[in-house]
Formats: sequence, structure tokens, C-alpha cells
Amino acid sequence: MAGRAACCDNTEGAGTSTSCGVPDFRGPKGIWTLQRQGKGVPEASLPFDRAMPSLTHMALVELEKAGILKFVISQNVDGLHLKSGIPREKLAELHGNSFREVCPSCGMEYLRDFEVETIGLKNTPRRCVEEKCKARLRDTVLDCEDELPGKEMNLAEQQCEMADMILCLGTSLQITPACDIPLRALRNGGKVVIVNLQQTPKDKDASLVIHGLVDEVISGVMSYLYLRIPPFVRVDVFQIVFTRCTRLSDKRFMKWRLRVASIHGQNAPLPFVRSVEVSFPGRPELKVATLSKQPFLLKRETVAKRSCCIMLKLNLSDGCACSYTSIDFPVDFQGSLNLSTLRNVQHIYQVERT
Repeated sequence: MAGRAACCDNTEGAGTSTSCGVPDFRGPKGIWTLQRQGKGVPEASLPFDRAMPSLTHMALVELEKAGILKFVISQNVDGLHLKSGIPREKLAELHGNSFREVCPSCGMEYLRDFEVETIGLKNTPRRCVEEKCKARLRDTVLDCEDELPGKEMNLAEQQCEMADMILCLGTSLQITPACDIPLRALRNGGKVVIVNLQQTPKDKDASLVIHGLVDEVISGVMSYLYLRIPPFVRVDVFQIVFTRCTRLSDKRFMKWRLRVASIHGQNAPLPFVRSVEVSFPGRPELKVATLSKQPFLLKRETVAKRSCCIMLKLNLSDGCACSYTSIDFPVDFQGSLNLSTLRNVQHIYQVERT
């Protein structure tokens, strides 16, 4: 793998993402295979937003940092390459990304922690935050009738033509025109290596074909290169917004609102939180509250004191490293009228080595 290597991975979600709980399409238990057999569509073992990068995803990150891997081409829409740490400028997502929005006016991209509501390059509920733009954003996931994005395709083709070797991981290499992109390396003396459980139509053009699980093969490669596969560190970010106002008729009382919200906007989904429990240590007169669905919003009217500590217990969704996290949120009723703070919840996932 010395020299300039590009990685063309994953046709339609197979290979590197199946071990993440994302079903493939063309494998023996893939979505399209089971549909042709009249069987039900397999369910993902985790919600899309909870799927975490696999051992292979993290190995590719380390190969990129080591200067061995120069570029990644993906047909997956699960967003796991960006989540794992592959730089955006070294990634072509040919079918888009379920977590990425783009501004059609200025080109600004936005990576979300929730699945964007639409597919087919349609308008989403949000707008560009650039002051001179404010255009409606669009999703980036292709529908079956959409053409592959020209910018991503051109970049993928250029990288393959420059590569010393193309590593095809977990791809059936059956969908045109993407399946022909790796062969561009052959024009300039490059080599193609295919790792897939089943045979592919391009096996005859490859210098090496390995029929096996991608995670197992990449583990052997990393061991041979004496490179460590790093753990995946997940960081979920949310904001707590507290606003208050004095009751005009009696300034001894204070109306206030507390909201646990997404950093992508107060109306954006917060998929990693199931519920929020709110308590008030040292204030027994204040009733404990449980916010069981979004928006996680609490409204109260209390006697205005100088300060108060609000205890928040966030019960997290399945797939998180822990079941909950607790936060002490101090409030000064005599401070400024609008308080807002960002809180980070960091979950560390140790990637399993097989």
C-alpha cells in the first residue's frame, strides 16, 4: 500500500457499514436480494443516527493520517466516513449523505447530528446562516432518478487516475457508472484490489481479489503495517436555553422557560435524548418534572430568588455509551434576562478488534 492509494468503498451500503448495523443491498441478506425473494426488508439494528463507524472506518482514518490513503469514494449515505474523521476534502459521497445539507446559493455545507427530513435534493425546513445569503437549504441524498453529482464524480475520477492502487472494500461493483471509476487507475499503471464476500464483475480486472469480511481483512493489513486502529470518540452537543421575565403585576414572581435543544436550531430534532428529568435541589417547593418528548421545554412561575440550581438528567437513546448524563444548571434570577449555554456530552466508544 505504499505510494498514492485511493479507497473506493461500499456500493449501496455493503461492506464497511454492515457491521455498524446498516443493512446492505446486494448481499445474501441484502435489501434488494430479500425483496426479489419476496421476503421482508431487514431492519437496521440501530437508528441511522446511532450507528457508529466500524473498525474499517477507523482504520481508514489512521491510513489517511499516515499519508497512505489519499482519498475515499463512497456510495453510502450513512455519513459514517465524515463521522469517523475522514476530511471532507478527501471524500466523495456519490449518493449524498443523510446528515448533510447544502445551500444551493452559496455552496455552504451543514453536517447535522440527525437525519435530514427529505431526499431527492429537495428543500429542507432550514436556511443558510450566512448573513448575505439566507437561502433555503437542500438535502444531498439522491433519489433513484437523480444523476450523480458532477463535482463529486469528477473529483472521484481524477483521484482514481492518479492513484497507485485502488482498494475496493465491500462493494459489488455492479452499479454504473460508479462501478467503472476504480478501473481508471489502470490507465496509468495503477492496480485494483477488491475485498468483498461475493464475486464481482470487475474481479478479472483486479490485481488481487480477497473474498472475506472487510473488517477482518483490514485488521490484517493494519497489523502488517504496524498501525493502530484508533477508537471512535463520539461527541454529542446540545444547548440549554433559559429565558425569564418578571411578572408585571407582582415583581416578586418570575416566569421562566428552560429548554434542552439541538445546536442546529431549537426546532431541530435531538435524536440522542429520550427524555429529560428536571429537579430543583434545595427548593422543595418546586415540583420535579419529566419531559418525555420533544420539544423538551419546561415553563414555570416561581418566587424570584437570587439564584437557583436546576438539576437535569438526560436519558439517552439506545446505542449511546451510557444510559443517561446529569447536568447542574445554575440560574441567577437577577442576572441578564436571556441566558444560553452549550453543554457537551462525550461518549467514548472503543472500536472492537476482531
